[in-house]
Amino acid sequence: MTPTPLLTGLCFGEGPRWHDGRLYLSDMHDHRVLAVDESGNAETVVVVETWPSGLGWTPSGDLLVVSMTDRRLLRYDGKRLSAVADLSALASFHCNDMVVDRLGRAYIGNFGFDLHAQSTYKAAELIRVDPDGTARVVADDMAFPNGTVITPDGRTLIVGESYGGRLTAFDVAGDGALSGRRVWAQLPQGTVPDGICLDAANGIWVASPTTRECVRVEQGGGITHRVAFEDGAFACMLGGADRRTLFILTSSSSDPDACRRNRDGRIQVVIAPYPGVGLP
Repeated sequence: MTPTPLLTGLCFGEGPRWHDGRLYLSDMHDHRVLAVDESGNAETVVVVETWPSGLGWTPSGDLLVVSMTDRRLLRYDGKRLSAVADLSALASFHCNDMVVDRLGRAYIGNFGFDLHAQSTYKAAELIRVDPDGTARVVADDMAFPNGTVITPDGRTLIVGESYGGRLTAFDVAGDGALSGRRVWAQLPQGTVPDGICLDAANGIWVASPTTRECVRVEQGGGITHRVAFEDGAFACMLGGADRRTLFILTSSSSDPDACRRNRDGRIQVVIAPYPGVGLP
C-alpha cells in the first residue's frame, strides 16, 4: 500500500475526523482546526491558541475541541468558542485525543506527564464529560491514553495506551460508565499506538510514530496490513464517500518548536480494504 500526499505544509496534524464530506483535523502547533476536502483544499475553521487536539460533535452539530495546555473542553457553534468543562483538576497533564459518543458524551485522554520535557513517566486518566459539562474520571492508571474508538453498537470503547503498546477495551454502560477493562490487542514491541480508527471487519488502524507506519490490527494483536512512511505516522481516519479512504497524518517530529520550524506535516492517503464504522 503506497500512500499519496493530499496536503503538505502542516505544523503538526492530529485528531482527524470525517464529518459532512470533509476531513477535520487539528494543526496543533499552528493553533488551528482545519477542514480539508478530498481535493486537498483546506479551510481554517477556528483558532485555538492553547493547542487544539481531539475533535467531535454534539448531537446538535456544534464542534467540540480539546484545548490541551489549559485542559479544557471547548464548544464552537460556528461563531464563537465557549468552555464546556475545565478538566485541570482531573487531568494529570495536557489533554489530548477524544471520542464523542452519539449522546454527546466526550471521553478524553491526557499525557500524564510532560512528554516534551522528558519528565518522569506518570500514569494518566480517561475522563468523561457529559453534555451538561459534568466531568469525572472513568478509568485511571492508564499508560498515556490516546486515540479512542467506539464500536457501532455503542457498547465497547477501545483506547490506545501509547506507553503500554496496547489497545485496551471497556464495556460502555447506558449511563456512559466503563467496566470490564481488558487488553484488546497487545502490539509488537516498539509499536506505539497514537491515533486509531475502526473498520467494518473489526480491524483497527493504528498510527505508530516510532515505527513510521500505520498498521491494521485485529483483536488479539495480529497485523494484516502495513503502510510505511519516511516520517512518523501520528493519526489516521477512514473517510471519503465510501469511507474507504484512509487519511494518515505524518510529521518528522511532535516537538512544538521543531514542528513550527519544519512545517513538514502531511495528510497522506491510501485506499483501505474495508470502510470505516463506529466513532469517531
